[in-house]
Order: sequence, then C-alpha cells, then structure tokens
Amino acid sequence: MAEPPQILVIDDDAELCELLAELLGQEGYAVESARDAISGLARAQEERERPFTLVVLDVMLPGLNGFEVLTRLRQSSRVPVLMLTARGEDVDRIVGLEMGADDYLPKPFNPRELVARVRALHRRASHAGAAAGASAAEAQGALAVDDLEVLPAARRVRVRGEEVRLTTAEFDLLEVLARQAGTVVSREDLARRVLGRRLAAYDRGIDMHVSNLRRKLGPGPGGGERIKTVRNAGYILARERA
Repeated sequence: MAEPPQILVIDDDAELCELLAELLGQEGYAVESARDAISGLARAQEERERPFTLVVLDVMLPGLNGFEVLTRLRQSSRVPVLMLTARGEDVDRIVGLEMGADDYLPKPFNPRELVARVRALHRRASHAGAAAGASAAEAQGALAVDDLEVLPAARRVRVRGEEVRLTTAEFDLLEVLARQAGTVVSREDLARRVLGRRLAAYDRGIDMHVSNLRRKLGPGPGGGERIKTVRNAGYILARERA
C-alpha cells in the first residue's frame, strides 16, 4: 500500500493543528505540525526520504513570521505553500504571493475550504513530481514563444537559454498562457485551471502570480511586457515575432 502524502502545518494554534490533522487525515493525508517558525522551517528544510507534498504556513507566528519562513524556504525548496492570512489583511496575501506562496486562505476559514485548497495544490504537485524525471525525449513537446521556452514534461522554463526557477503555481499559469499564446485567457479560466477553484470577489491570486512571472521572465525581445493585461478580459502571452 502506498504511503499517504505528507503535509506540514506550521501554526501556533494547537486546536487548529489538531482539526487539520483530523480533516486531512480523513482525506488520506499524513499531517505533521510545528507550533513555531524555527522548528517548522527546520522540518520543512530537512532532507527526507519522502519530502513534504505541501506546507500550510500561518503568517502570524512567534519568533519569525510566516513571510520570513517562506523567504528562507524558497532559497532551497519549491514545495507548494498555502499561506494562512488574517481576514481583511490584503497586504499579507499580496506579500505572501510575491514571496513565492502558491495560494492563500484568510482566517477564519471554513475547514472544508482549506481541504479543497490542499487537494488542488496536491494535484498540481503530483503532476510536477511525475515530470521531475522526464527525459529529453519527453521534453520534445516544448512550447516556444519568441525567446521563451516552456518544457511541460520536464516542468522547466528557459529565457534566451537561461533557466528560470518558478513555483508550481507560476509554472502552471505560464503553461496555460503559452499553450494559448496570442489569445486572451480570462482570469476566471486561469483560476480554475491553475488554482483549481473559482475566482472569489477581490481575489488577487492570479494577478500576483502574473506579476511574479513578469518579474522573473523579464521583458520580451522587443522590450515590451511578455504577459499583457487586457482590461475586463484577462491576460495574454504576446508574441513579438511571427
């Protein structure tokens, strides 16, 4: 029997950790919890035979805050991270996504909503893990847009031949746009295909992932934005060359 996917919850709320362990356990996940930032970061970074599939990270932690944990974690790991932010604190969500979180959920939240977010992130992480060992032959389905190359099988991205490191959500978003390069893709469609959920009111998740992609990919060959905003419509990965 296959071992269950491992999830790490970093939150100082003992009752919440117990609740998540119970709910996620019912969904077939094995949950470990850390009640402070230092021990949580150590657990997330340590070498394991079976690395964590996902990290649930609270922003408000004793000692280091969640942003500092995420910054240090991203220096060595691209494990999907779901951040828990304070209700109404839009800046926390924006900063978390800018720093490499894959998704966020405001507190207090419906526990079932968190389970749904975890499922969506796990599906994406599973696809990424399956692609990690892709051979050169499997990478033949590369998507080329000007000097940008997306290798879906290997989940790699290159700009002018240089490797670009992306989070799971950023890669999935770029792949969707690259497959439809030159065509507008709505924010609602991107949320469904990338985040695995409907776009909520005032939800900036897709917008922040696009912002991160623009920063990491840099300008197109002609100096313009690679990913353009089409007002009231969505985003488009522009082609500068025929």
